Amino acid sequence: MPANLPRARRRPPPAAPTLDRSTAGHDEQDPQLYTPAEAAARLRVPESWLRRRAGRRQIPCTFLGKHLRFSSADLAAIIAAAAQPPTGRRGTRRRRHPTGDLPHPDSHASITIPDTDRRESTPWPG
Repeated sequence: MPANLPRARRRPPPAAPTLDRSTAGHDEQDPQLYTPAEAAARLRVPESWLRRRAGRRQIPCTFLGKHLRFSSADLAAIIAAAAQPPTGRRGTRRRRHPTGDLPHPDSHASITIPDTDRRESTPWPG
C-alpha cells in the first residue's frame, strides 16, 4: 500500500433538522405524552376514572411497557367520544282532559267490592 496516496475523505454527518417554529407544537413533530395525572388534570376527571377505563381498554391510551401515557390525540378522542349532541328544548307534558282520568262505567275498574265486616271474614281470633 503506497504511503503517498491521500486518505479517503469521510462524509460530514448530516445536518440536524431544524425545528420550524410554526410546527414546533405539532403532534407529528414533537409528540407530547401525558402521565395519567396530567391527562386527568387536562380532562378535569379523577385520575382513578382515567386509569380504570384505560385498564379496561375503554378509552384510547398508550402503554410504554407498563407505563400508561396519553397523547394529545388520545385526549381529543376521549373528548369526542364523550360529546353529547344537543338535545334541544324539552317539551312540556300534555295535560289530560279532566274526564280522561275517570274510568268508563262499563269497564272493570268500575266494579266495586261490597263492603263487608272484615272481622267476620278473618280466620284469626281477636
